Amino acid sequence: MRDDRTDGWSAVARDVLGLPDPPDHSAVRMAADRTLDRVGGPVGLVAAAAPTVAFVATDAAAGLGPAFVAVGVTALLACGVRLARRESPGAAVAGLLVAGVCAAVAALVGEARGFFLPTTVVPALFVLAYLVSLVVRRPLMGVIVNPLSGGPRHWQRHPGLRRTYVISTLVAVLLATANLVVRVVFYVADEPAVLAAVQVGSSTVFALHFAVTLVVARRVAAQPDAGTT
Repeated sequence: MRDDRTDGWSAVARDVLGLPDPPDHSAVRMAADRTLDRVGGPVGLVAAAAPTVAFVATDAAAGLGPAFVAVGVTALLACGVRLARRESPGAAVAGLLVAGVCAAVAALVGEARGFFLPTTVVPALFVLAYLVSLVVRRPLMGVIVNPLSGGPRHWQRHPGLRRTYVISTLVAVLLATANLVVRVVFYVADEPAVLAAVQVGSSTVFALHFAVTLVVARRVAAQPDAGTT
């Protein structure tokens, strides 16, 4: 049972902060499904994660040498599956190249954890990009989400949308920072299995954040009383 008092305080807080009503679960679910479709659906996610999982599992069972063979074979198979499903050839080849670069770095440093060095740079770059976008008053989540949400072209002049994208970008900064810190901590601790789980799980978290932002942005853009400045 929902607590009416909790709902009341939540409504007051939203009014004070000027935030829109929270999206209903069905809308978020639909947006999440569409976001999942953009990355190839469940099969696409499995294909993207397979090389990493194959590398870590084989390294734990048989050592670093066989792990290189496993990641190479799995990456080629994953690329083939994506192409057979008529996914973007660019994304399919990019996945193959990322797996190759990660394996090359692991071979260079001679440790399984080296496989995760290249992808650790990604959240660091995103943290920087998010912060710069906030400083120049063009929050990155607005740049990414607004064209897909059908929002107005000059969304920076729309108070509700600007606020929504600023908040979403701040949340993205926190997520990317946490992602970076966790990766660094477990890299230092030499825990490839945990690094693999973080790498696979972080994609789902960011996809969900994107889906929620998309739903909220569409609602805010549709509000008739949300004028421009």
